[in-house]
Amino acid sequence: MDTRISGKTRLLGVFGTPIKHSGSPIMYNFCFDYYGIDCAYLAFDTDETQVKASLDAMRRLNMRGGNVTMPCKQEVARNMDKLSPAAKFIGAVNTIVNDNGVLTGHITDGMGVVLDLKDHGVSIVDKDIVVLGAGGAATAIMVQCALDGAKSVTVFNRGAEGLEKARKIGENMMADGVPCKMEYHPLSEQELMHDTIRKADILINGTSVGMRPMSEGQSLVTDMSVFNDDLVVYDVIYNPLVTKLMEDALANGCKEENVIGGKGMLLWQGAGAFELYTGLKMPAQELKEFLAKREEEGVEPLKDVAENVPY
Repeated sequence: MDTRISGKTRLLGVFGTPIKHSGSPIMYNFCFDYYGIDCAYLAFDTDETQVKASLDAMRRLNMRGGNVTMPCKQEVARNMDKLSPAAKFIGAVNTIVNDNGVLTGHITDGMGVVLDLKDHGVSIVDKDIVVLGAGGAATAIMVQCALDGAKSVTVFNRGAEGLEKARKIGENMMADGVPCKMEYHPLSEQELMHDTIRKADILINGTSVGMRPMSEGQSLVTDMSVFNDDLVVYDVIYNPLVTKLMEDALANGCKEENVIGGKGMLLWQGAGAFELYTGLKMPAQELKEFLAKREEEGVEPLKDVAENVPY
């Protein structure tokens, strides 16, 4: 019996479908316990047609907020009272904060990458960044890097439709006064892509290329001369833990500490949401130790926290 629950306990949750796989309740409830915060976090199976009713319930029950996963991110964004700058530009929400009935939507997908890089000693401020992909996760990364002070972000994407969407978002950001230089090119321009990576400070793969089992062993980067000991390589994929892109980077001159997989992004985007809910920093080291112990005990590791699935 959980004696922590009281008459004053405030509720939070994650909304989407399917939802039983979500690691969000484990993570947030651990953090609430750590600080002694009188909150509880549950998972609510919700589809797009149920978003408005769920948001009404959030207000009616005075829930502190919640996270949003597929397929509800865009529909939630359309039904917020306010949007953060990143959520406004992207048109999607993965974190809701309820302040006395006023619901503000945030997107922490890109924040997770920026914070994970920071946790590895890498700042994106004044850096030239290449982002591969223009789907939901990649676009969120592009936007957050630009908002947080990157010098330039260059996007390469296979599909013309996604690239055009990223371009429009970038144009809206520039019109809003965001000073980051932004460029958009098709992946078919291989020579330009490799030359841009060669001159960049950070390369981020925001696509599913390299993911197990669909495209494990594949990489969008085919010219090994782009890798060097000054380049930071970040892959959002966390299954497998070491992708073909990461293997190539390590084998061709990148420093081990500068080649980073996406597992930490899951934790850090949750950390961004936790701070929005509570004003407190997530106890990241303690949470990492807790999750590592669970893995040693054979419990399924944390996944899809807050919820970084390309959409």
